[in-house]
Amino acid sequence: MLDQFEKIGSEALEDLKKVKDLDSLEQFRIKYLSRKGLVTQMLSQIGKFPAEQKPKAGQLANKVKGKVTKAFEQIKNSLSGSKTKTDQLVDITLPGIPVNLGKAHVITQTTNELLEIFGRMGFDVAYGPEVEDEWHNFVALNIPAEHPARDPIDNFYLDDETLLRSQTSTIQIRVMENKKPPIRVVAPGRVYRPDTVDATHMYMFHQLEALVVDENVTMVDMKTAIDQFIHAFFGPNTKWRFRPSFFPFTEPSAEIDLLWVDKKGTEQWIEMGGCGMVDPNVFDAVGIDNEKYTGWAFGFGIERLAMRKYGITDIRLLFENDLRFLKQF
Repeated sequence: MLDQFEKIGSEALEDLKKVKDLDSLEQFRIKYLSRKGLVTQMLSQIGKFPAEQKPKAGQLANKVKGKVTKAFEQIKNSLSGSKTKTDQLVDITLPGIPVNLGKAHVITQTTNELLEIFGRMGFDVAYGPEVEDEWHNFVALNIPAEHPARDPIDNFYLDDETLLRSQTSTIQIRVMENKKPPIRVVAPGRVYRPDTVDATHMYMFHQLEALVVDENVTMVDMKTAIDQFIHAFFGPNTKWRFRPSFFPFTEPSAEIDLLWVDKKGTEQWIEMGGCGMVDPNVFDAVGIDNEKYTGWAFGFGIERLAMRKYGITDIRLLFENDLRFLKQF
């Protein structure tokens, strides 16, 4: 019987040498080390030995089991490690995994394109604070205290004299306060108005304003600049027009309309922004001689420009951060 124990151990170690993968190792475990395996059953035979041989039989059985189990674990660890390394190998002949790179938001793309166009036309870029005082947002722009544009219902006031700017014209005031003519700048930025949100209105949006101040500046210069901008941004065949209007900070003033053709071929005039010659009172507020210098200014809503160029029908889509929408641009 003791010879049988040694034979089982020897056969188990020989069979283990033939194991080449985890599947055959599992078959070995079932044959020798499972609950009904040969090595495990060997231990159950110890009770059949005479009392004087049981200690020797127990020692031999435990020795055989320990040796087989140790060899089994070594092979198992070796095969498991090899499988892990194999799983981690990269087949360099396969196509690479695409990398999802982010890109600029459509509003940022539009703003950058606008700045590039005006940069080619010789404009500098100016920025200003989004929290403004009444002087820069209203007073210096020739908007008196009784003007409805200053009503708290139409502005985001932080206190009696401070508000979130309602127009980027405030940047123009700051530029003229700190720089003498000639001036030729564009001013992009966020503005805030408590409008009712719908397909064409948002309580926060972006504007781009332009300002030119120099000697002998006329409406012809302004029209030429607007014409060049519109044709560069929308295409050379785009039609547009001036429409008389009124703004406190320009005189004369005009609205800029774009002739838009929808997918059905229907034509309609769409308001794109306002413009005009800088009012002399604005020059007085910033200390520029209105007898020597003249100037013009215009402002566009960047969202409105993007919506017209890319055929976007709802301004809210620009702020919902739906990647299915944003990936189109």
